[in-house]
This record gives sequence, structure tokens and C-alpha cells, in this order.
Amino acid sequence: MEKELPFTGILSNKPEESPDFFNWNRVKIRYCDGASFSGDGGNEAAQLIFRGQRIWLAAMEELMSKGMQKASQALLSGCSAGGLAAIIHCDEFRDLFPKTTKVKCLSDAGLFLDAIDVSGGRTLRNLFEGVVTLQGVQKTLPKSCINNKDPTSCFFPQNLIANVKTPLFLLNAAYDAWQLQASLAPRSADPHGSWDDCKSNHARCNSSQIQFLQDFRNQMLSAVSDFSRSSQNGLFLNSCFAHCQSERQDTWFAADSPLVKNKGIAESVGDWYFDRIQVKAIDCAYPCDNTCHNLVFNDDLSTMTYSQSTRLTFTQLYLLSAFLMPIRCS
Repeated sequence: MEKELPFTGILSNKPEESPDFFNWNRVKIRYCDGASFSGDGGNEAAQLIFRGQRIWLAAMEELMSKGMQKASQALLSGCSAGGLAAIIHCDEFRDLFPKTTKVKCLSDAGLFLDAIDVSGGRTLRNLFEGVVTLQGVQKTLPKSCINNKDPTSCFFPQNLIANVKTPLFLLNAAYDAWQLQASLAPRSADPHGSWDDCKSNHARCNSSQIQFLQDFRNQMLSAVSDFSRSSQNGLFLNSCFAHCQSERQDTWFAADSPLVKNKGIAESVGDWYFDRIQVKAIDCAYPCDNTCHNLVFNDDLSTMTYSQSTRLTFTQLYLLSAFLMPIRCS
């Protein structure tokens, strides 16, 4: 585990790297509980105890005691599992502050879909069901969902976002690289490896695989349809093979950052947070976007690079395990 973590992208303290948020107070809460800070249960026989929800509450109590309660503006954000946490805890976060405080939430790559995998099964639903059951997550999920759906369904953000009362921004790649790897075409659903080339590099996907991925994008568009109708919510869905774009400098704000309708992620989030204009940016379908920083894996799928950013190489372990929940306030 790293002792020091980079503050880049939206967390940067440099105006040329994060023009709207560089002078804010910034906090990272290291993600470690395995259930997006929502577990509150365990298995006594196996000596397993999960306390994600209590970790979240303790962290908030600590931050409020150190002055966060005096913030005039606050933004809760997270990437991947942290993005899901930002959705789950968004209204809780809002309730910590006076009504006069401007509070919003940003979920980056947290829009995990309850999708059918390449074998016709539901790999991610099975995974989520195990997490929800083992960690007692149902006790901490919004009652507005639990009263109408089973607990596992209520761990999927597509069933939560329409009921989040606090302004929420969804930043997601329509062809989410993590979901392609772990949900849509994992080894368990593709034992013969017919998707290996496609998973490592989208340019190697055949026509039927591309169509499967287009169907996934269509599911994502359907999932955000009602959410996007609210004027207080924001949306940036680009047609990239990426995952987590707000904390990497090259995707957040750089000369060659991804664009949708000639506007980048940093400008879009800033416009939404500061109510400059409404932001509902939905990209055209692949392969129309040539500004993407697509993830390209090497042959053993253990490392990856951004196809338009050769200076970035990192291990898959970082992408899958080091999810963080940043909090910003001013």
C-alpha cells in the first residue's frame, strides 16, 4: 500500500491543472472495506467483520471536527468503487452541512450496470450479491430502493441515481474498461478466451463483439435517461474504453484531454458545479470519438497504457484496488 498518493487531476493544487478547484481544501479517504463504505456485518464463524459504513461515519465526524462544517462549498467525489460510494452516500454527505452550504457529488466510473455477460450470465450481479449478503449492506442502503427492490439490485447505481436528492454528476466511459474486463467478459464467462484480444485492445474486437459493446452502451444510456432529465444533475458519457478520468491529469485537464462536443471533463464538471450552464454531454457511439485516451492492456492483461498518453503506464492492481473517495471543500 502506497504511503503517499498523488493529488492530480481534479485534486491538483495547480490552477493550470484544475482551474476550478485548485484552491480548495482536498481530502482523500483510502478505500479498503470492499463495499463502497456501506458494509455493516460479517461472518463470526470465519472471523470476518466489515465496518465500511462506520468507517465512513467516523471519517466524516473527524473531518467536520477539523473545520469542514464551516465550508461554504463542498464536493464529494470518487472513482470506481469510490464512485459508487459517492452515489450511495451523497445525500448523507449533504445532510452534514447547513442548508446554506453548496453541496454536490461527482461519481467517476461508478455506474456499474446489472448487465448480462458474454455467456448469458450475470457475473457482476453474482459478485454484488455476495458482497451485499456477506457485509450486511442492505442495512445501509437507501430505504427508497430497499422498499421496492431486493438488496442486490439496490447496490447497482442504475437503481439509485433517480432518487438521489442532492445534485449529482455522472462521469463515465460508455465502454467502461473495468466492466469489460470483470463484468462483461471475465474468464469465468469466457473460458476459451475468445474475448482476450478484444479485452486487451478494442481495435482487435470483431464486429459481433463491437455490437455486444454497443448494446452495453445502450443499456448505460437507458440507465441515465430519467436521471438526466433533472436540471440539477450533470452528465458526461464519452465513448471511450477507459475507467476513472477525473484524477488522471491527461484525462481531466490537458491539451489533449477527451472532449465531448468540444468540451473537456474539467470544464464540464466546473460548469455544472458552479451553475454556469447545464451539462448533459453524451458522446456519439464508437468509433466516432478520436479524443479518447483508451486503455490498452498488454498481452497478459496485468499492465495497461492509455493509447494517447504513452507517459502513463500502471498496473491493473492499482486500477482495481486503490479506489479513493476525495472530498473537496472551500
